[in-house]
This record gives sequence, C-alpha cells and structure tokens, in this order.
Amino acid sequence: MTDDGGGAPGRSRSPEGMAGLAKGLAVIELFGSTSSRLSVASAAEGIGVARATARRCLLTLVELGYVEHDGRYFRPTPRMLRLGSTYLDTSTLPGLAQQRLTDARDELGESVSLAVWEDGWSVFVARAEASRIVKTGVRVGARLPVHCSATGRVLLGALDDDRVLEVLGAAERECRTPHTLTDPGALLAVVREARQEGLAISDEELELGMRAIAVPVSDGAGRVVAAMSVSASSARVSAERMRREFGPVLRREAGRLGRTL
Repeated sequence: MTDDGGGAPGRSRSPEGMAGLAKGLAVIELFGSTSSRLSVASAAEGIGVARATARRCLLTLVELGYVEHDGRYFRPTPRMLRLGSTYLDTSTLPGLAQQRLTDARDELGESVSLAVWEDGWSVFVARAEASRIVKTGVRVGARLPVHCSATGRVLLGALDDDRVLEVLGAAERECRTPHTLTDPGALLAVVREARQEGLAISDEELELGMRAIAVPVSDGAGRVVAAMSVSASSARVSAERMRREFGPVLRREAGRLGRTL
C-alpha cells in the first residue's frame, strides 16, 4: 500500500507541512540506510509512495545537484554533504566530544566514535580515526540498527522497558549474522544488562569478524545523550580484553565529556 499523503511512513505531518519536501527528505534518508544507490522502484518501496512520485522526487534532487543518475540508478553527489554538515557545524556535542574521542583513540590505538539516538537508529556524529589498513566501515553520519549494535543497546538502555519493547517491535530486527539476537525478550534482557553494567558489547552480531563496545555519555542531569564506542577486529581484540581494557578508558572519557554538557 502506498502513502501519497506525504512524508516518511509512520510520521504524522502538520496541516501546514509541505508534502513534496517531506517526500524528498525521506528519499534522501534512504541513501546510506539501505544502499549507496537507489532505483525508482527501491525508492518508492522505501518511503511507501507510488513509483511516479518517487521518480519525481529523485529527478528533482538531480536538478538540484544532490543526486546523479546513470540511466538506471541514482547516487548522492558531494553536495549532499552540506545537509549533514549543518548539524556538525552547529551542534556543540560533536565539537565537545572530539578531544575526548582523540584521547581515547591515542591510548587504545583504536578508532573511537560517538553516536546519538535518531528515530530508532544509532547515528554516528563524531569520530577519531586510528591509522589502520583495515577499516571498520564506521563513519560520521552512518546509521546502525539499535538491536545489534553496541551503541544502540546503550541508547536503548536509556529508555524504560516498555519503550524498549515498543522500539524493538517496530524495528525490522534484521539477522545480520548467525550471532545476531532478534528475539525481543532476549534483546530486552541484554539491554537491561547493559543498563545495569553501564556497558554493552556486540560480538559479531552486526558484522562477522567485528566486535564493538560502547558506554553511555550522560549530561549533568543524568540523562543519557550519546554512546561512546570502539569497534575492532574480533581476530585482534577479544571481548574480554574489550571489557577489561577498553571499558575503563571509554568510561573515563565519557565521564569527562558528560561533565561539559
């Protein structure tokens, strides 16, 4: 069933809202969350509109210079970076976090990232990259599913149990690897454990060969506003080492960041 009333599926729009703008922004959000390229059919399915509507949105983005078209697929252009940079340039959180991420990276020798909650996803807003040949694939602006990412589980831990189950029930809970937990009850237990311990580990649940650890960043009022994390090759770093060595460093730097918020 399509929804040509405007906007992304599941979101209400005020009477004064612009349907065309809402659809265009919904298409933009598909890039990266689903694929680096979109066809008319995949765009239509992704935002729940008719193909003709999706095609108009994509062609408008081409005209504006945000997307290019090779005759079959649409891909974002560098101009798209302007949209994401607005948040990074105006929000104080990424700027305040950068030194803390850098200090943790220098001590651990691993890339360190900061993620925030955004509409049921864990979104990376700052990162200190380590110099390694093999990269983890994490980048600023990347969105990870909350059910199988360490940062997502930390951010879920800021919610009460009923809200956690509501979020998990609405999510696709894709089985990314043979190790991915998808059962809501089992995931709630993991989130509760992360909430109690103040730490979450995703052990090859998001991607085979990769482990991640995350801790919460809380502001002066005690509210969890972000998650600080490290991802590393499972062949190089064990889960126990992450907990024993990485956890204290992340907690220290997350605490320092929290005291500035």
